[in-house]
Amino acid sequence: MSALIDEDEIDNEVGLVWLEDIGSLDYVRQSLDRLPNRQSKPRYHRDGRMVGYALLGPGAKPSRSSGTFRRRVFWLLPHDRDSDPQGLYATGAPAEAVDPRTLAPGGKGCKTERSEGGPPSATAREPEETLPL
Repeated sequence: MSALIDEDEIDNEVGLVWLEDIGSLDYVRQSLDRLPNRQSKPRYHRDGRMVGYALLGPGAKPSRSSGTFRRRVFWLLPHDRDSDPQGLYATGAPAEAVDPRTLAPGGKGCKTERSEGGPPSATAREPEETLPL
């Protein structure tokens, strides 16, 4: 969950790859997944769809026990607001959700008024003025 991701866990990120246009998404869910490599597109194993993932630099070290790398994956479920605007998340957002416009390599992102279901206000357009997690 985003609130549980520490920036030191993602400090080896060198890029984010988006598989679709994030301009129309109010939020994306993010998680740290154990993946077999630093850079290629991960396999997706959840319901819904993967919308992006992080790329790691050469300084990222694999786990000693499993040989895997912890990388962020960005995803949405079928009942999320983009697919079901009047559904469960018509207002509010899942705990692991952040506004994709606030994400950057090595930065965990933030919730905004927009990600919480409010209108895209001036606050939501200014990444430095975000809501607390």
